Amino acid sequence: MHNGWYTTMKPSFRDEWMALHPKEVQQVHEKIKLLEQDPTPDAKAKKQLKHLHPRLHRIRSGDYRIFYTFEKPYISLLALRKRDNDTYDEEIDAEFLGGIAPELQLAQPNTHTWEQAYEPQPKGLPEPITEELLTRLQIAKEYFPRLLHVQNEDDLLDCPGVPPAVLDKLLEYMFPRPLNQVMQQPDLQVQHLDDLLRFKEGELISFLLKLSPEQEKYVNWGLKATGPTLLKGLPGTGKSTIALYRVRALIAELRKQGRTDIRVLFTTYTNALINSSIQLLEQLLGEDIRYVEVQTADRVAIKLLNQIGSGPHILNDGEVYSLLRQAIQQTRFDGSEQQKQSQKQAIEQMSLDYLLQEINQVIVARQIHTLKDYLAASRPGRKLRLAALQRRAVWSVYETFQQLLAQQGKITWRQARAMAEAYVAQGAYTQLYDAVIVDEAQDLDPSSLRLLVQLCKQSNRIFITADANQSIYGSGFNWSDVHKDLRFQGRTAILHANYRSTREIGEAAQNYLAEGALDTENEERVYVNNGPQPIMRHVLNQDQQLQLLVSFFRQARSAYRMSSGACAVLCPTIKAGRAIAEALTQQGLEANFMTGQELDLKRGCIKVITLRSAKGLEFPIVALAGFLESTWHTSIPNSPSDEEREEYLSLERRTIFVGMTRAMRALLVITPKSSTSPLMQGFEERYWNIGE
Repeated sequence: MHNGWYTTMKPSFRDEWMALHPKEVQQVHEKIKLLEQDPTPDAKAKKQLKHLHPRLHRIRSGDYRIFYTFEKPYISLLALRKRDNDTYDEEIDAEFLGGIAPELQLAQPNTHTWEQAYEPQPKGLPEPITEELLTRLQIAKEYFPRLLHVQNEDDLLDCPGVPPAVLDKLLEYMFPRPLNQVMQQPDLQVQHLDDLLRFKEGELISFLLKLSPEQEKYVNWGLKATGPTLLKGLPGTGKSTIALYRVRALIAELRKQGRTDIRVLFTTYTNALINSSIQLLEQLLGEDIRYVEVQTADRVAIKLLNQIGSGPHILNDGEVYSLLRQAIQQTRFDGSEQQKQSQKQAIEQMSLDYLLQEINQVIVARQIHTLKDYLAASRPGRKLRLAALQRRAVWSVYETFQQLLAQQGKITWRQARAMAEAYVAQGAYTQLYDAVIVDEAQDLDPSSLRLLVQLCKQSNRIFITADANQSIYGSGFNWSDVHKDLRFQGRTAILHANYRSTREIGEAAQNYLAEGALDTENEERVYVNNGPQPIMRHVLNQDQQLQLLVSFFRQARSAYRMSSGACAVLCPTIKAGRAIAEALTQQGLEANFMTGQELDLKRGCIKVITLRSAKGLEFPIVALAGFLESTWHTSIPNSPSDEEREEYLSLERRTIFVGMTRAMRALLVITPKSSTSPLMQGFEERYWNIGE
């Protein structure tokens, strides 16, 4: 930092810096130092390009031009572009400003014939790929043989066996993206300008994202409060990134108190996020990463039970449903013959799913131990009203279910969480943490939340992020009902700015969600990025769906200069996902179906995953498909109860909403033309680009 200025950079600049010839490095580095001293125009080397964009500036460095913007106290390095001998400054400025990514052809309704898949003309490379270039870009030699044979843009986008990050470096070098598009990229923090040199030499692996002023103020907010802190926000507002920085702030606070034996627990929602969270924390904390344990809440529970010698045998989903059916058949209801018949009918009128949710979410998760307590319990989020007689019926089935579990010596996941929480509450486990950060808390059941609260020595070191409208497993609950220490009065904040998705994607997803929303408190929405409208198309069969997907991914990759690794297909079921992955691969687009456990974000292919596994992830280019291959959207519980049907639809609409909000730049939703499911409706033309 010089004269109060901090330097940040866009990923485009980072990649172009890596491609810089060694003889040019020092000169460019010195020019950036000059910018840190004073970035304002001087009518000589530094010039404002007001005629192209009011915030855009550039500084000359030999044959290169460094494009940047600045707003006290930050200078943002956008791009590093070379001027050819026969190109004037004004020409290179205009050429590279360009526009945002061009509208996708298929984004224009009624202008595309889906019977003929879109085939873009291959774009030749501006220069050959050489070993010298690959070495400058610090690309591992194991990828040289494949990359040296690349002849055009399509070869580069489809290059098999090469990670997306490697292909993105080459794409950025060969086909520099327009500056208006670069300006929408996130900023990376440059702690010290010498870090650029260290990065160029391979001593530094990567850079952290810079927080916005809105995000930054919540890193230390409430650190010395008397209770826990809750940070709410819509998808893409940066809750998880703030949670990572909160870890550093908590460790710093504990160090001030002279502590050297610090223990911090950071919980993520899915297994897929464990490794990425650890990598980011290693960058942020350095050696202090040794103080932090990163786990899912379920892994915390199982680890705890194993340590106290109660390692559980947990049933899989299929076994749970089978045992519940058996419990229904074996249950003998109490009361008169008429009461017995009424209780039996009450159970028959509930779907198996709803009955299991009632047992799990209300009885087990809230640790209700007697019929009396269950009769008096509130059931937040459960739309189907249950009178006393109906609750007695549910309780009888629950008791039979418990007996069958005991006979087999097994438990459910819900019971494992509750058991772990009970052990800690009773003081049987004393290895507590100095601080606990709970990311995406809306999808944890009350037992898990109570466990995490009780594992923290002091309630004011609990930091929770949540978004009720991303809840795809729970039906809602009141925080204070979960635990007396979860009272957030005066310690709740809401993030408004979306840094992930474009305004067009975010607003279309919100419009689709409308009827399934759990939390309508946060009405204000701010977006940093813009782009084309998301696309919704009806199809008659799987051939049309496949043509759409192939056309969409080929166009979007080319328009946004991204490899297949930036693409994802989100499906309702594993079966649908496997079928789509196989079909795309047969069409020349490498695609792999991945479960949540198998997810490899670094793999250079289109990731095909289920909607539920996509929780917490993001991809520049996303398609929601596979509804043709699945009865998921039509298998609404066959129940006479409007309330149960409404609750089911609300839950699954939120599931689709979560899928939509994984998209950063381009989104396609494919629905069956013949479907009458409410889940396949709710696409308004003012938000969605709808065509046949």
